[in-house]
Amino acid sequence: MTYATLAGRTAVITGAASGMGNATAQLLAAHGVRVALLARREDRLTELAGKITADGGQALVVVTDVTDQASVDAAAERVRTEFGPVDLVVNAAGVMLPNPVDAGRADEWQRMLDTNVTGVLRIIRAFTADLVAAAAGGRTADLVNISSIGAHVTFPNYAVYGATKAALTYLSASLRTELGPRDVRVTNIEPGLTDSELAGHVDNAELSGQLDGMFDALGGLSSDEIADLIAYTTSRARHINLRQVVVLPTRQA
Repeated sequence: MTYATLAGRTAVITGAASGMGNATAQLLAAHGVRVALLARREDRLTELAGKITADGGQALVVVTDVTDQASVDAAAERVRTEFGPVDLVVNAAGVMLPNPVDAGRADEWQRMLDTNVTGVLRIIRAFTADLVAAAAGGRTADLVNISSIGAHVTFPNYAVYGATKAALTYLSASLRTELGPRDVRVTNIEPGLTDSELAGHVDNAELSGQLDGMFDALGGLSSDEIADLIAYTTSRARHINLRQVVVLPTRQA
């Protein structure tokens, strides 16, 4: 499928160093979107930007830690200096660290809260004015948040991760009441099992093995497939908001 209406837009993509963020950046750039690549790993971003520019696209490497306000502020200033105002924001940065609650892993809880919730809020704060201005000028404006099926389907040992994603899903719904009347679309995407680096963050061998077993039994989505869904939702006519998308491997349903 082609997404000709995306051409000429300017996007900020967090978590662009890997997984869904990486795949989304490549796909949007291939359809004429200027992409600002935000993540912590500069080497990964540089490699991705090289691929995009080699294919004729435009990419900007912006090393950013979404858990640090000063880093996000500097990133927003750099994006506007190099690319001007943005009209598409994809919050793909996230971390999944499952463990039993009684393990007391406060370090993991804080990291998930800082990345999955507060980090998203920092990006939203940095770029909402751009989105509102784009919509006021008659252009399409999109905020896309990547949540998880874990936002409302419970899994043992994933309580805190699920809670952070539930917060993101609720935030997206609430933001639609504020931004929708100003013609800014808010899309919340909840993937099920997806092949990304999230599983690589798990430091519990038993839970890691269980996750591998689920992929073997149920199959999984690819990051490219999630990227395709993001391209589809953001390329619809500006008066159409695909507000909530739950996407699962068929067997996971």
